[in-house]
Amino acid sequence: MGAETTPSPVSLASLQRMKAQGEKIACLTCYDASFTRLLEGAGVDLFIVGDSLGMVLKGHESTVAVTMADMVYHAANVARCGRHALRVVDLPFMSYASRDQALGNAARLMREGGAHMVKLEGGTAMAGIVEHLARHTIPVCGHIGLLPQAVHKLGGYRVQGRDEAGAAAVLADARALEAAGADLLVLECIPAELAARVTAAVNIPTIGIGAGPSCDGQVLVLYDMLGITPSRRPKFVKDFLAETGSVPAAIGAYVRAVKDGSFPGSEHSF
Repeated sequence: MGAETTPSPVSLASLQRMKAQGEKIACLTCYDASFTRLLEGAGVDLFIVGDSLGMVLKGHESTVAVTMADMVYHAANVARCGRHALRVVDLPFMSYASRDQALGNAARLMREGGAHMVKLEGGTAMAGIVEHLARHTIPVCGHIGLLPQAVHKLGGYRVQGRDEAGAAAVLADARALEAAGADLLVLECIPAELAARVTAAVNIPTIGIGAGPSCDGQVLVLYDMLGITPSRRPKFVKDFLAETGSVPAAIGAYVRAVKDGSFPGSEHSF
């Protein structure tokens, strides 16, 4: 038997190539070492160490209570045994209110947390922050559409960009973030038709969550995908564990479904 080959680490160039070739990017949230090994074994391309941990791990009602210390701790757990997937780590609420604050906290996530890229929420208003980070060679993932850190301002978890003005604003946000130097874009809870327009309008890869099938990749909160989140399941979530009966099989089924385009279906889209 030949020597076992280890897949090359996923890079920004890998993600750009996948977008260009139409190969879907499989992404899940990840917060610890054990799941890191399982997800990489199943071929997940991209991890988001998300501030969603505030809800699924810590029991908060939103992501607002999550701290930089929380993010560094969980990111480091993932980085310690991560070998293949690209690691994106969230900048938590009010950790990037100014350029200097954003730069210091992004550097900390990379230095102490092992992040390959940092993620921040907001569109055109965040372009100056993104430009500042990019100028200092920090890879940035933007996040537009529904912004969980702004849930109190938005009045709840609501689909964004449903009307003409809202759709135009989302498109403008995407273009502004790309122009500022963002390398990746998460689109959350927007109509599938709008997500398709955004994905075609920008050269950087898009990762959808509740944004239909036309994004370059898909992400779900890991605990939602396994059906173990106690709250009501959002429309865009599918419980892969219920169909497979084991956690490793569920993760593998999710990756295959994203790659072959069978997830998300119309029933998971707005």
